[in-house]
Amino acid sequence: MPDLHVLLEILVIGLSNGMVLALIALGYTMVYGIIELINFAHGDLLMLGCFAALTGVSMAGLPITPGSSHAWITIAALMIIVPAFCAGMNGLVERLVYRPIRGGPKLTALVSAIGVSFIFVNIGLIWGGLPLWAPAWVVNALGIDPAPFGSSASSFKNIPALLPAENLLPSHWGVGIRMAEVVTFGTTIPVLIGMSWLIRRTRLGRAMRATAQDPIAARLMGIDTDRIISHTFLLGGALAGVGAVLLCLRGDALHFQFTGFRAGMDAFTAAVLGGIGSLPGAVIGALIIGLVRSSNDILGESLWTNAIVFAILILLLIFRPGGLLGSTVREKV
Repeated sequence: MPDLHVLLEILVIGLSNGMVLALIALGYTMVYGIIELINFAHGDLLMLGCFAALTGVSMAGLPITPGSSHAWITIAALMIIVPAFCAGMNGLVERLVYRPIRGGPKLTALVSAIGVSFIFVNIGLIWGGLPLWAPAWVVNALGIDPAPFGSSASSFKNIPALLPAENLLPSHWGVGIRMAEVVTFGTTIPVLIGMSWLIRRTRLGRAMRATAQDPIAARLMGIDTDRIISHTFLLGGALAGVGAVLLCLRGDALHFQFTGFRAGMDAFTAAVLGGIGSLPGAVIGALIIGLVRSSNDILGESLWTNAIVFAILILLLIFRPGGLLGSTVREKV
């Protein structure tokens, strides 16, 4: 039986990871709830957001002292720029790719989503190989290192630390909480509360729920379903952008292929686990996966973590196909 310190460490790491996953999982479940599309490109959108954050850090000027006013200003700017970038990319894909084929077979939309995923991966590969991370005039004006993260396209990119890595709790407590975890909780919880308020209390949220329930009836009631769907993609992209910034603050190395695939698969699994289409279910599923991963990484063998996560998912879907908070709906033929 692990002692209390170990359990608290599992709880802190698991909830922190789960909070970031929840932001990504909401993008999956919102899009599926509206148009029943599994947007496989969503994880790779997060990866592009991470590269945008990395570029923003380099353009802010290096080196940056962790925890300095320069670092906090950079973080605040990233929290605005990166979500806007990801929202714009998601909205552009919806307008150019998904909207023209919306009335077609679902398989067409699914294959298109996979195609967009590959396009995003290749954009990340090209982005990671650019010799300059900032325009020449910015490099000359601010004295930035032209290639501070390496110019090899396929290499992992190390993110400069913006937050101090010291434990904020007394050492004798036996539990480590860094500033990155504090920022993660302090950012994600208000965002999730704000999303819940938007969906339940605002006119846009009511229109989104009406479109998800019956798009034809919503259209007959005067709701512009195309606009609502576009706003859903914009919101999902913005959430992925916030998640990308939080991932960068944790200091994880970035990769054009691995980052998006790993985060995307975990978030999609969380959405299915909680009940695809259910916003509270996506959050609960993400927290469960975060806790399962941290528990096995600390107490067990990390090589088996992925197998355990998906084994839990399979077992749950056998006994409850709709997920924890989802409902099983029979399709009429």
